[in-house]
Amino acid sequence: MPESWFELSSADQSEALEVAAGRSGRPAHLLEKDIWVVWALSAIYDSPLGDSLTFKGGTSLSKVYKVIDRFSEDIDLTYDIRELVSDLLRDGNPIPASASQEKKITSAVRSRLPQWIEQTVQPVIEQALVASGLQAELSLAGKDSDKLIITYPAAKKGTGYAAATIQLEFGARATGEPHQRHHVACDIAPLIDGVTVPAAQPLVMAAERTFWEKATAAHVYCLQGRLRGDRYSRHWYDLAALAKTTHFASAASDHQLARQVAEHKSMFFAEKDVDGGKVDYFQATSGYLRLIPQGSSLDALEKDYAAMLEDGLLAFEQPTFETVMASCASIQDEINRLARRD
Repeated sequence: MPESWFELSSADQSEALEVAAGRSGRPAHLLEKDIWVVWALSAIYDSPLGDSLTFKGGTSLSKVYKVIDRFSEDIDLTYDIRELVSDLLRDGNPIPASASQEKKITSAVRSRLPQWIEQTVQPVIEQALVASGLQAELSLAGKDSDKLIITYPAAKKGTGYAAATIQLEFGARATGEPHQRHHVACDIAPLIDGVTVPAAQPLVMAAERTFWEKATAAHVYCLQGRLRGDRYSRHWYDLAALAKTTHFASAASDHQLARQVAEHKSMFFAEKDVDGGKVDYFQATSGYLRLIPQGSSLDALEKDYAAMLEDGLLAFEQPTFETVMASCASIQDEINRLARRD
């Protein structure tokens, strides 16, 4: 009978990771981190929590849709707004009818979500750790205490760019739709024999919606010129990778979905540009999308991209920063052409 990965000794895990790294070309510490990513997903989606949580973002593009080569380490999850603040929605509509309603919903989410994470999610992860015989530290993090960090005992370490932690980041101001169930496996699974590793069946946001989420995030950066922390260049890499798939054509032609994202972000994620003016998300979906920053903003993005490459997050295909930007320029032109045509 195959032995469970977590029943192996640290030495045996280390040896297996080195073998798998040699066979795959992926760094051993990232293969190990991927196991914990999938374990965390299985812990969540094997519980009742999974019916109201949508897995999204770059990790879903990597683990589910297989459209990016980038190792994505964080788990972005949307808790259905209709579950957390149903009492504040009008006829169940997840989009506020006014700015005052948005403020009430946002205030309630900031108050209720951390409590829900601490009182509901954390016990589920703790119980899963006990059931698996694992030792890991759990801690709340984030300005709004909307992140649950799993710090695991790593057998392998990299440069430090990808730490031995799994970050579960929760949001609750959307429904997560469109979404559907998908199978998720560990990268190491086909590389070693005689060992069972975690698998999961998460509810996953459609790649087309993820495209528009990332495109509008890049648009805001171009208007503001400031990074939102490390690893921000991943959005541009992901957009360039999506452009090579059928998901791009589908997203580019889905003007209703684009407007839904613009409407949602306009209400819940209002931003100001570098001059203090309000960012108009509908411009990004109506022929005026901007994906290429200028000057020092472009330099900062390039530096962040270089750090991502250095830690091996792009193991196989490592396009230059210039190549990624050229692809994003083509995306920008095509999206704007289609929007203006219609």
